[in-house]
Amino acid sequence: MYVIHLRYTGALAEIDDALDAHRLYLQRQFDAGAFVIAGPKVPRDGGVIVAVAMDRDRLDAIIAEDPFSQQRLVHYEIIEFNATRLAPGMHLPQLP
Repeated sequence: MYVIHLRYTGALAEIDDALDAHRLYLQRQFDAGAFVIAGPKVPRDGGVIVAVAMDRDRLDAIIAEDPFSQQRLVHYEIIEFNATRLAPGMHLPQLP
């Protein structure tokens, strides 16, 4: 799995202008099963996405589709980890 930390590098006005397109992108990734959690940081200087386990090249291709990435509005820090414990009733999704 991956934790993707987004740090805004663009002005908030630029982020806001791209936000609707970014949200559509997120929805496509949730629908595809690639992302399981996403949201803005507090304070609002970036965001966090949790992605399922997949090849890193595939994740990089997915991130390249983000309007924030295409407009160079964020810096991404990607942390890969192996989830070994879950709360009862939770399941680890994985892309085929």
